[in-house]
Amino acid sequence: MLGIIGGSGLNRIADLEAPRRVTMNTPYGEPSAALTVGKLHGFEVVFLARHGDGHTIAPHRINYRANIHALHAQGVRDVIAVATVGGICDDLGPGTLVVPDQIIDYTHGREATFFDGVAQPLQHIDFTRPFHGALRGRLLQAGAASGESLHDGGVYGATQGPRLETAAEIERMARDGADVVGMTGMPEAALAREIGIDYAMLCVVVNAAAGRGSNAEGVAMAEITAVAEAAMRRVAIILASVVQHHGH
Repeated sequence: MLGIIGGSGLNRIADLEAPRRVTMNTPYGEPSAALTVGKLHGFEVVFLARHGDGHTIAPHRINYRANIHALHAQGVRDVIAVATVGGICDDLGPGTLVVPDQIIDYTHGREATFFDGVAQPLQHIDFTRPFHGALRGRLLQAGAASGESLHDGGVYGATQGPRLETAAEIERMARDGADVVGMTGMPEAALAREIGIDYAMLCVVVNAAAGRGSNAEGVAMAEITAVAEAAMRRVAIILASVVQHHGH
């Protein structure tokens, strides 16, 4: 079954048929919201709003462990995570859709593993390739099938938030090789790997990162909202295409 995690701008799937809410509890507490289970083009999908139904949970306050555990308990084995990001590279301007292939983690203090020695014994997972190759491929194919241009590859830099970054921090991330910056990719991706869920991200560039391009002096928040709203309509088409072409 396919799970979809919605980020800022995507707090529900409008085309879901016969949606039902499933309230879950996990050994790690409650997920951000009830899971929404329904059918998209005849195939069952599970949707979870990462920031909660009212978009009230800050990135560092999200219970990532409960979210991933709840999806897994519901039978989800593939997750497409939608997230809004800032573009660090000049060629990744607002409105660009990116399917990253790498992560750099700049977060701190988050509950980042199921293997904390309490619930489960310590294990070290291989995280060389943080995103699942075949699932990334399916996203890219779905983009092509729906006439949407997706940027293949890129390094996602995960920052702590909820504030946006300084120009100097973005400069450092650029030197590190980051192409886009977001606040929710970690520990989400690592937890999915730990629990055995195939995970890929669909990132929506909603602004040039701090100090870059038109945002050299500051980031216009109203602009972000407008770009996100327009892009999420395209994201919905791509998600429908993923489901249709791959029969989840």
